Amino acid sequence: MEASDLFLPQLPAGSLQLTLYQYKTCPFCSKVRAFLDYHGLPYEIVEVNPIMRKEIKFSSYRKVPILLANAGSPLQLNDSSVIISAIKTYLISKRNTLEEIVSFYPPMKTVTEQGKEVFEYGNKYWLMLDEKETKRIYPVNEVRVEEMKWRKWADDWLVHLISPNVYRTPREALASFDYIVREGKFGTVEGFFAKYLGAVAMFFISKRLKKRHHLQDDVREDLYEAVNEWVKAVGKHRLFMGGNQPNLADLAVYGVLRVMEGLEAFDDMMVHTKIQPWYQRMEEVIQRAEAAV
Repeated sequence: MEASDLFLPQLPAGSLQLTLYQYKTCPFCSKVRAFLDYHGLPYEIVEVNPIMRKEIKFSSYRKVPILLANAGSPLQLNDSSVIISAIKTYLISKRNTLEEIVSFYPPMKTVTEQGKEVFEYGNKYWLMLDEKETKRIYPVNEVRVEEMKWRKWADDWLVHLISPNVYRTPREALASFDYIVREGKFGTVEGFFAKYLGAVAMFFISKRLKKRHHLQDDVREDLYEAVNEWVKAVGKHRLFMGGNQPNLADLAVYGVLRVMEGLEAFDDMMVHTKIQPWYQRMEEVIQRAEAAV
């Protein structure tokens, strides 16, 4: 029996109030939504204006997603993987309050090669469980190691393939920004400039990202190789990496890939890789979970 075959923890109605501050087309935000939806956790969405970001002016942390959680006292959770690990721990373990659990993921300030200060969370892929809880969720250690490995892969590699692929050509860049403006929170004039100037800017930025991440001349090939690597890791004898039900790695990979839906890169990926059966199973299981709420 594998980790996600055991059970989906349920909370009493109204015991956890959640508000997600997001950009709808952000892959990290999509990861969090996939996790919350699969676990049947109701939440409110606040779409953040990506230019002014006034919706998150209350926060010194200026990125999305931000999750405000109230399980008796209000609490701010930052970083998509920390959010997922902390809430999953809270669903499983009744020993600690959510505030105590979040304290197990302390932010550490580091400086990038470009001299920019950023916060890192060294243990963000760990669930903070005791030995008994760990054995219940991860019957063998290899299951936990595999889940953590592929969650990290989704953040460190897969997510960096999205922008170079959806902004690969000027035409694709314009289509992507048309989608971003339609789905995001922009004023009319702001949206017009964001669409055309943003598309041009991101076309050139995507070329820099391609160089930074040492991608191939045709970045589609990197995307195809990555998703086929994921399908190979899941294997032919499991519906999901989590077995009969998705685990946190399944939800992370699905959340990242989902932001390309409706774009040429997504259609190409479906045609030229083996991802479609797994992806459709993920869609179905999340839709069932949402319908059950």
